[in-house]
Amino acid sequence: MTKRVLIIGGYGNFGSYITEKLVCEPNLQIIISGRSEEKCRACAEKFKTAPNPPEYKVLDINNGLPEALKEIAPDIVIHTSGPFQGQGYEVAEACIAQGCHYIDLADGRAFVVDIKSLDEKAKERGVAVISGASSVPCLTAAVVDHHLPEFKELTKIEYGIATVRTNTGLATTAAILGYAGKRFKTLIDGKMRNVYGWQDLTAYQYPEIGTRLLGNCDIPDLALFPERYKQLKTIRFYAGLELSSLHLGLWALSWLVRLHVLKSLAPFAATLLKISRVFDAIGSNNSAFHMKMSGVGKDGKGKTVIFYLIAKSGHGPFIPAIPSILCAKMLAQGAIQQHGAFVCMGIISLEQYLEALRGLDITSQTKISSPACGRGLR
Repeated sequence: MTKRVLIIGGYGNFGSYITEKLVCEPNLQIIISGRSEEKCRACAEKFKTAPNPPEYKVLDINNGLPEALKEIAPDIVIHTSGPFQGQGYEVAEACIAQGCHYIDLADGRAFVVDIKSLDEKAKERGVAVISGASSVPCLTAAVVDHHLPEFKELTKIEYGIATVRTNTGLATTAAILGYAGKRFKTLIDGKMRNVYGWQDLTAYQYPEIGTRLLGNCDIPDLALFPERYKQLKTIRFYAGLELSSLHLGLWALSWLVRLHVLKSLAPFAATLLKISRVFDAIGSNNSAFHMKMSGVGKDGKGKTVIFYLIAKSGHGPFIPAIPSILCAKMLAQGAIQQHGAFVCMGIISLEQYLEALRGLDITSQTKISSPACGRGLR
C-alpha cells in the first residue's frame, strides 16, 4: 500500500535531498511543501520521471497547518524547516491530531529533549513522533552504541563537526548564531559545568582535509548522553566553520554576547550570511565528523577509539538527512512499531547509517589511539 509522505521544506537544503531519495521508493507518494509555490513546483518538476512523481502543496506551518494536513492526508510528515531552537511543537501536535507519524531534523537541545512531553498524546493516537532524526543525536548515538561493547567503562566523549565552506541556509545560520556566546551546560569531570557557545577554541587535525578550528556548540546530546551512558564523566561537542578567518570572526563576535554587549547574534543572521558568501570561492567542498571515545577497555587498560567521517565533493550536508529518510521507509514498512514521542536514538544502527551513505563521496575511518589530537586555545 502506497504511503503518503509530506516533506515540509521539501525544496530546501536538507529537504531536497530527502525528496530525491524518497521519490525513488515505489511504495511512497511524496508531497513537497513550503511557502514558495515557485520552488515547490520547480522541485516537483525535477522529479517528474520518478516511480511516483511527487505532488506539491504550498504550506505555511504558522498559518492553517491543521487544515492543510486534513486536505493532504499524509501518513508520514517530515519536518525540515528550522531553526528548531525557536519553535514550539505546533507541527508535531498537528500531526498527532491528524493521526499521522511525524519526523523532524531538529538539533535544538531543549526542543529534542522535551519532545517526550507529547508522548501520551502520541500514544493515544497510535502514532510515532520522532525528534532529532539528524546527525545529532541519531548518528552520534549510533557511533557510541556501536563501539560501546569494546569498553569495560566509557568515561569520555569528545567530538565535532567541521563544516564545508559557508554552505548553510538562513535557518541554519540563525541557529548557529543563536547560541554564540551563550552559556550552556555540559558534563565535565563528573559535574555539569558552564561553557560558552563558539568559545574554547580548539585546533583539530583531520585525516585528508587538514586542521580545522572548532568551538563549543550546544546540542541535545549534552543532556541526553549522560542519561543514556551512565558511566560518562565528560562529554564535549564542538563545531567549526571551514575558513579560519570566518571561524575566528564568529569567535570574536561571541564575546559581545558573553559580555552582554549584545543579547544575541541571531538578529544579524541575514547580514552575516551575506558577508560570508563573499568567501565562498575560497573554501573547499570538504567537511568531516570525528568522535573520540575514551575509557577502560575489556582488558582493563586505557582505550581510545576515534571514528571519522570524511566528506568530499560537497556531500557532507547530506549526512543530517539520512535518519529521516531511513525512518520514513521504516515507518512505511511497519518496521517501527513504537508509538509515542521519543528521540531518534537506538533506531538506526551505524551499519545502516553508513550503508545509506553509499554512493556519496563520504568515507569512514576508525582508529585505536591514545594521544590527544586537539590543542586547546582559550
